Amino acid sequence: MQGMIIAGTHSGCGKTTVTLGMLAALKKKGLAVQPFKAGPDFIDTGLHRMACGRTSRNLDLWMCGDAYVKTCFQRHAAAADVSVVEGVMGLYDGGQGTAGLASVLGLPVILVVDGYGMAESAGAVVEGFRSFGRGTVNIAGVIFNRVASPNHLNRLKEGVKDIPVFGFLPRDLNFEIPHRHLGLITAEEDPLALEHLDRLADTIISNIDIDAMLSLPELTVSGNASSLQTALQQPRVCRVAVAYDKAFCFYYEDNLDLLREAGAEIIRFSPLADKAIPQGSDAVYIGGGYPELYAETLSQNKAMLASVRDWAEASKTMYAECGGMMYLSEGLYAQNGCYFPMAGIFPFRTAMRQGRSCIGYREIILKNDGILGMKGESFRGHEFHYSVIAEGLLHPNIESNYRVADRTGTVLPDEGYQHKNTLASYIHLHFGSRPDAAERFIHSTQQER
Repeated sequence: MQGMIIAGTHSGCGKTTVTLGMLAALKKKGLAVQPFKAGPDFIDTGLHRMACGRTSRNLDLWMCGDAYVKTCFQRHAAAADVSVVEGVMGLYDGGQGTAGLASVLGLPVILVVDGYGMAESAGAVVEGFRSFGRGTVNIAGVIFNRVASPNHLNRLKEGVKDIPVFGFLPRDLNFEIPHRHLGLITAEEDPLALEHLDRLADTIISNIDIDAMLSLPELTVSGNASSLQTALQQPRVCRVAVAYDKAFCFYYEDNLDLLREAGAEIIRFSPLADKAIPQGSDAVYIGGGYPELYAETLSQNKAMLASVRDWAEASKTMYAECGGMMYLSEGLYAQNGCYFPMAGIFPFRTAMRQGRSCIGYREIILKNDGILGMKGESFRGHEFHYSVIAEGLLHPNIESNYRVADRTGTVLPDEGYQHKNTLASYIHLHFGSRPDAAERFIHSTQQER
């Protein structure tokens, strides 16, 4: 197995473009490449899948811990020729971010440096990053982004000492990933034309020494991939209907894997297009996404809203996160102020804001027994949204089941709204933070029978 981390000096330096180009180029060269993403981001993982055709995995030390991350990496890297991990923010940002992941996994780091507005001074930037992490992070090479000319490249390279410069991307690359309020456009909306990815791959192959990068020391990670592979073959005991379309597509793939390992068959359905929860389902999982962009279509699909509402009132197991919670509310106000009725399971409304409402890691403790675990058990996850609960939060029928704190331990308002056997929250929980959550979720469907 071989692997590398594509890291950056800061957010916006070009590491996502380099990563997507590397994934597409390695695939074009005939290699099976396994993508990963450092941190909790959903959107980059979808773009990785577009670039190389393999499902990308989140590797998050704070949410899941060293042991889980190592095992996850080894299991999926074992089935590929090479693995590429896209970092998060700047290399040393976030404590347990990219640098921490590089140290835990023992992976070499390729540092992406934005060359715009610099020449020989780039050497000071690279040396500063190498010195800062000396002994814990192996910066094995550099790729420059936004290089204006061959002369510009030569001047950038002159400043870099004792670290290979593997290549560059030109300033006139003409490759852009569309953005919106939560970040990049999701893969489900086909933001990247195949011909653009192919051109990016050709640019990488022409300007970056991929063979030199692949000659970096091979990866060594301890773990137990065989037991996880065996777990995936456990007999199916229930069917979990997962909402998956353009409105709902934010899921940690490991959550779905852990459900499968616990005995679930995953079946997909579309709240946008389908008329009912799939027949024969035992539980429903509605993830995050962009319900606000498709609010009118979701609101007009009254048959599906009725099916979801009837499911909740029958005390069947249902779990929803962020956009999924918005869908289960009375309705949502779009940014233009228009109101769209939703499922009405929870007696509050949500409203979009112009600016970001909340972002950050979260640790929750269950206040009562529920579909994910027992009272007192803790989970970790992440919260990122532009909407707020605008009306109805003080309704007497709203019961919260989460005590919440951020990564520093600062106590936040209680969350995790419960109605019968339906649980919904703004927080995206990673089941890897408590792997028995999947078994508990499956067990809750057996109690209903």
